[in-house]
Amino acid sequence: MPVRRPRYATLAVLLRRELVRDEHPATAALVRELAGVRARGAFTRAEFVRMCRWKSPRAVRLWRANSPARIGTVSRAVLATRSERRRMELLTGLRGVGVPMASAILTLIDPQRYGVLDIRAWQVLFAIRSVTANRRGQGFTIDQWEQYLAALRLHARRLKVTARTVEYTLFECHRKLQRGTLYPPPATPRTGRRPPGGGRGRALPSGSGRARRRPAAGRG
Repeated sequence: MPVRRPRYATLAVLLRRELVRDEHPATAALVRELAGVRARGAFTRAEFVRMCRWKSPRAVRLWRANSPARIGTVSRAVLATRSERRRMELLTGLRGVGVPMASAILTLIDPQRYGVLDIRAWQVLFAIRSVTANRRGQGFTIDQWEQYLAALRLHARRLKVTARTVEYTLFECHRKLQRGTLYPPPATPRTGRRPPGGGRGRALPSGSGRARRRPAAGRG
């Protein structure tokens, strides 16, 4: 199992006991800078790049390939629709944007209602048996995103906090429960075997993948 089973019987108990209310300062600053996006009804290419970088810089060449016009068209549609599924479909239509990155964009724009769908958060949910699929928390589907978002919002309402607060708490809990490396190490070219002790190791905090969570701008 990627993480040890939490000592709490339910997710509700875990969140009550472990709730992390303070946002990382760099993330809080970026959220403040993006505060006008919803009122404006769109985000710019520069804002898009900043949000993607906050989540993870690994696909930089892909998401930089999106034109300002394309980003403007997609962002306006994203902020106009009332369908969460449609929001995700639109965002993942941009180059370099998968479900986790799309969730990070939504979180930075509206942390009250969204949290990042992250390998760490999902693995904690699996360990506490709040979800039963995708044990490793990779290759997320839109169905899994909708399930995750519903759980974040449910517990956020109960605790009177933001969805991001619930998600960030899960992320920090994973750091306490993690066993071994976060991602499986790549196979070596000659043998096809994974090197002992290899792999990407522990992800940086917050920025909820995330090389994200506590980057100069990131997490997630």
